[in-house]
Amino acid sequence: MAMFCRQCEQTAKGQGCTISGVCGKKPDVATLQDVLVYALEGISVYANLARGLNIKDKDADIFVTEGLFTTVTNVNFSGEKIAELVYKAYETKERIKKLFLQEYKNTKGKDFPEKLPAAADFKPQDSIDKLIEQGKSTQVISAAISADTQSLREILLYGLKGMAAYTDHAAILGRTDEEVNAFFHKGLSSLVNDKLNANDYLSLIMEFGKVNLRCLEILDSAHTKYLGNPEPTKVTLGVKKGPAIIVSGHDLHDLKQLLEQTKDKGINIYTHSEMLPAHGYPELKKYKHLAGHFGSAWQNQQKEFDNIPAAILMTTNCIQEPRISYKDRIFTTGLVAWPDVEHIAAIAGEKDFSRVIQKAKELGGFKEDTVEKEITVGFGHNAVLSAADKIIAAVKSKTVRHFFLVGGCDGAKPGRNYYTEFAQKVPNDCIILTLACGKFRFNRLDLGSIGPFPRLLDCGQCNDSYSATKIAVALADAFKCSVNDLPLSLVLSWYEQKAVCILLTLLSLGIKNIRLGPTLPAFVSPGVLNVLVEKFNIKPITTPDNDLKEILHT
Repeated sequence: MAMFCRQCEQTAKGQGCTISGVCGKKPDVATLQDVLVYALEGISVYANLARGLNIKDKDADIFVTEGLFTTVTNVNFSGEKIAELVYKAYETKERIKKLFLQEYKNTKGKDFPEKLPAAADFKPQDSIDKLIEQGKSTQVISAAISADTQSLREILLYGLKGMAAYTDHAAILGRTDEEVNAFFHKGLSSLVNDKLNANDYLSLIMEFGKVNLRCLEILDSAHTKYLGNPEPTKVTLGVKKGPAIIVSGHDLHDLKQLLEQTKDKGINIYTHSEMLPAHGYPELKKYKHLAGHFGSAWQNQQKEFDNIPAAILMTTNCIQEPRISYKDRIFTTGLVAWPDVEHIAAIAGEKDFSRVIQKAKELGGFKEDTVEKEITVGFGHNAVLSAADKIIAAVKSKTVRHFFLVGGCDGAKPGRNYYTEFAQKVPNDCIILTLACGKFRFNRLDLGSIGPFPRLLDCGQCNDSYSATKIAVALADAFKCSVNDLPLSLVLSWYEQKAVCILLTLLSLGIKNIRLGPTLPAFVSPGVLNVLVEKFNIKPITTPDNDLKEILHT
């Protein structure tokens, strides 16, 4: 069975996975994900029209968000679960279709006359094998449109997938937004509209970037209202003696529920990968058994989880194929799924982690304390901007020469040591802001301080990208200049679709001179790349020495 997927940075040969996904995705799963996206586009055709008649369906909004998030890289590898979503998508579409057609007739006094895209009429076959056969005509890649239009469609789709992840996190905490919900349907329905040209998609992508900023703002507000504003906090790298549960992924609500359920049970809870920033939130760090951080970035999990006496909870994307040595002690929850791995489902929004807790007790835990060092997290926008007057004074006195935002998604593909070397070579009178799992390339380095400021400020997860944006905009306001005129340079790494949507938000804000690596996306056509270079001066990373020389004019 053939497949074609190029939505992540590690795609085969930098062109596209055609036999099996580098992420571990099999051709049947890849095809079913394409079918699901097509079915979601069909929902959005009707949902977008329905909004024009003031018809909104909360369940459909949530379902489309969850469906898109399911197709993000390293989330769901279960063909059966994806097929279930395809069938639910059809039911959802038929419900919205009926509501729209009836309201149109009531309002206009006639039946809806227009011919809609084929996705609006999609009806799934009644078996997984037949769904896969259907998938041959529903793939994301289309030979019927130009390379540039195809590229722009993919950029918008992958941006929407990334925003779906952030929207889902906010919705779990009770925060939704009409502007964001409406754009999902506007964006998805546009992907099956053959009347649109490249300029139309460029406009939609810029509009999307601004909508995603709103989405990130809502997620930031949801987190801080629920857990408090992050505070600079020292985190122990390593483990303590005793039973242990390691929590990976991104979902802070899952972590809080687990902490509450393990309180006074003699079990240490450790963060892994993107869960590291959890230690800075007041409502999480108050739990004394939140013992520290285990391991590093997501792509090292197979090695780090191998043969350790701890239970593992994977809360969101970034799962890799579990090795046999730990497959019986890793649990998934939320939208994450892997065949034959036990899943913890939510019931009325709450989760029972007793099976994870039981497994941790059975395993017995670590035999002794092993502590590597301490690092500091918690430099969200509230913490950084509370010291804005000192930062401004340091820049004006030339104590601080330049700021670098170095971060993004990490991965295993060669070339990412660039970010380690870059951080090491940044001059001592410069400060590095970082966020997302890209920081694991250098967050163990001792970079020292400039006066009262640590030279490395960890702003949080990729989910916390709003913090970095808010800091940059606030500093630009303080200096009465644009973000592009600040002594600030963005050196970003990307891996999957959440990084794509953040990049689009930065571009929608007019931010220029972004350096991106380790490679440029395979889905960006030469024509679209030329537009990005001409309009935003986006460029690939080269070498740390060359890039620093160009940035600092040395």
